[in-house]
Amino acid sequence: MARRIAFGTVEMSGRISTSVQALRNAGYKMTGPRLTILDILEKSGGHITSAELLSLVEQRDPSIGRASVFRTLDLMIKLGIVWTSVQGGSTVHYMLMPGGHHHHIICTNCDKLIEFDDCRLGALISSLEREYGVHVEGHLLELYGLCQDCQDAIREHAGDPEEDTD
Repeated sequence: MARRIAFGTVEMSGRISTSVQALRNAGYKMTGPRLTILDILEKSGGHITSAELLSLVEQRDPSIGRASVFRTLDLMIKLGIVWTSVQGGSTVHYMLMPGGHHHHIICTNCDKLIEFDDCRLGALISSLEREYGVHVEGHLLELYGLCQDCQDAIREHAGDPEEDTD
């Protein structure tokens, strides 16, 4: 009987997610803890702190220890499946890197995260590969600025006359 494991939006009995395939291609077995951690990462939208991940793993399967979670994260970082990003000044987020790349804009005021797919870096990457003789396997593009809500709030606040307290 085939084992069916729900993996994010991909049914494991059918197609294989790129993360699972990357682990298999590198010669690693798909253990229960690895599948659990990948599933949680996918269901979290690909952005999660270690504290959030540990809490969700504990809820899902208390037999998976902290050391296993961090060993799995280290392996996934080594393989380019997961990457880290510091957000909000000091909070490390773990992100899935589907297809070897990930892109987002982070609001410097409220820490809102805006993800986008098309980074339009293809020509730049090709140029860098030729110029430096490297093969780029992946990238993380983080842009920082003010989101529309924060821009609107600043404009609204700037337009309000300050009250005189005298």
